[in-house]
Amino acid sequence: MTEGRAVGVMLPRDLPAAVVLDYARRAESLGFDEIWVVEDLGFRGGVAQAAAVLAATERIRVGVGVLPAAVRNAAFTAMEVATLAQLFPGRVDVGIGHGMPGWMRQVGAWPASPLRLLEDHLRSVRALTGGGAVEPGHGYVEADGVRLEPSAVPEVAPRVLAGVRGPRSLALAGRAADGTVLAEPCAPEYIRQAIAHIDAPGPHRVVTYDVATVDEDGAAARDQVRAGLAWIGESDWAPHLDPLPFAEEFRALRERSATREEFVAAMPDAWVQRLALAGTPAEVRGQIDERHEAGATVVVMVPIGRDPMAALEAAARVL
Repeated sequence: MTEGRAVGVMLPRDLPAAVVLDYARRAESLGFDEIWVVEDLGFRGGVAQAAAVLAATERIRVGVGVLPAAVRNAAFTAMEVATLAQLFPGRVDVGIGHGMPGWMRQVGAWPASPLRLLEDHLRSVRALTGGGAVEPGHGYVEADGVRLEPSAVPEVAPRVLAGVRGPRSLALAGRAADGTVLAEPCAPEYIRQAIAHIDAPGPHRVVTYDVATVDEDGAAARDQVRAGLAWIGESDWAPHLDPLPFAEEFRALRERSATREEFVAAMPDAWVQRLALAGTPAEVRGQIDERHEAGATVVVMVPIGRDPMAALEAAARVL
């Protein structure tokens, strides 16, 4: 698919190690445009996964979504990103975000000003990977005057995206990043609102995540995907839900549900269809088209299922 109408897939964070590269190779052979790896606390590192997947494949673009800014020095982040971009030119996107607040506090890395830190970090990584220097006065970033050696600067600078969700962070992405990674769920209404907050002055890549199941039996697909929606009623996901016409009903259902399982079981099918990529191949293709029309550059499917390889194969039926 062409740039601007791309479809990607996420590499499951808990795949057995022996399956990781086979999954990436199969995603490429099935025709996905991109594969995205995640860096969640306690799972695998984002840079190491990206390097392995890039080396094991030939064509597919690899994204990292996302590296938490507070846990790495910007100069060393830039060194890693530039190395990937040099060794695998034109195939790397790297997202950098605040990180989940609970995780960052757990490792003692939640900053006093998350917005200022992220903006300084993004600007510094972009400057360094483009052959420039970190300018004095960046505040949170202590790397004044640092440059990458000429031998380490990629010919084409990698795209550095912001992995964010709230209005102020989205505005930051518009002024300080090459694009934005939007975590799931990404209903078209949320995509449009996010892009309005981003308000980028130039080209800006928008990558969206959504849990996905594809089956010839659309009802079965929607039932199966519910497990991937169990946590979206929590407060951190409010920005994703506020633009939806059923946002108040959604919150009321979550409040009166004793458990997450009860919550997703009671969720109407119409809500599931807005909050996930779930249904028959034709239905899911339509849902992907809606997201592209709302402004998504890349729609990333997060396949749900007991057998990850089978879920990948099923997801590819929309390509």
